[in-house]
Amino acid sequence: MTSEKLPEPYKGFEQGPIRPPSEAQSLLIRVTRNCPWNRCTFCPVYKKHKFSLRPVEHVIRDIDTVHKYIEILVQQADTRTGRTGINKILENIGDEESQAFHAAMHWFSGGMKSIFIQDANSLIIKPADLIEILRHLNKCFPQAERITSYARSHTLARIKDEDLKAIREAGLNRIHIGLESGSDKVLEMVRKGVTKESHIKAGLKVIRAGIELSEYVMPGLGGRALSEEHALETADALNQIAPHFIRLRTLAIPSRSGKLFEDYQSGRFEKCTDLMMTQEILLFITNLKAAGSVLKSDHILNLFEELEGTFPQDKPRFLNILNTFLNMEPERRYLYQAGRRLGIFSRISDMDSPRRLQRVEETCRQLGITPENADAATDELMRRFV
Repeated sequence: MTSEKLPEPYKGFEQGPIRPPSEAQSLLIRVTRNCPWNRCTFCPVYKKHKFSLRPVEHVIRDIDTVHKYIEILVQQADTRTGRTGINKILENIGDEESQAFHAAMHWFSGGMKSIFIQDANSLIIKPADLIEILRHLNKCFPQAERITSYARSHTLARIKDEDLKAIREAGLNRIHIGLESGSDKVLEMVRKGVTKESHIKAGLKVIRAGIELSEYVMPGLGGRALSEEHALETADALNQIAPHFIRLRTLAIPSRSGKLFEDYQSGRFEKCTDLMMTQEILLFITNLKAAGSVLKSDHILNLFEELEGTFPQDKPRFLNILNTFLNMEPERRYLYQAGRRLGIFSRISDMDSPRRLQRVEETCRQLGITPENADAATDELMRRFV
């Protein structure tokens, strides 16, 4: 005798642990939980967490709950009841809806322009289910200008072109893919579960469907041994795809990442220094010809936040920034490394500020950071952000 699986009970509004930096002001709608692959050696986010699909009716209920509170917040703004009105809502809200209300407040204060669908690979659900969710989002929030999601290349490569086009027509207009590398050796080493060929196939498929494509690249992922191949093969893959956005996210190795951390600790994986990483990025950008692609360096882990602009016109400026760092004396270079990781510098020109430079010098003295130990010290600082 077989027993039927009981339907999953609704336990209230849900949000996952991460979203892209560019989605900081977005409304987060959780469609799946965690990551269906969850084997990448560099990623600490979903380890020990099981992947599952949320029932469509639960997602719809989440959307309806946020919509209810958005309407209340809009009405309060019109009547200028302000904090008094918010406190009154909080007094009468249950635990099941508390997170939905805070999500609504965050989105309302950010201008209600974008929605991000969580978690790591939401396009793994049935196209019909995703289309139903997207249509409901557009019905409830017609003011939203953008609906986006993470997706794996392996998943996208298997979606039918007509299904992806229907998903775009339903409202999904940007997809974020963790390309990480275009090198098959690097992809295999970090257990990415995809090949360069599949990355290219998936990227081109997204663009053909009329969806904006944002590809993430991870400088340093090949370590010292594969740094050059990582740079060249990644540039080649992106030249073939020509995505709308190329986003840098520098490798950090927290202990929670598991396998890669163990390899790093044992010496099997030799991490690039900031100098080597900069040389790698220089080689990558030198070989990048993706006309029209916008380069973004919008992550706190990145050494050069100012690497932002469009190919090919901004390429000379990118190369100049990188060469400026490479040509610094070690006594000055380590101050920029530390200042950037401490959040005091965001660009090289910030070193021209005597006040900021003095603050970095004093902090380096207090923390014992020197040109000789700068990479080890800044590695430790980087782990705070992962």
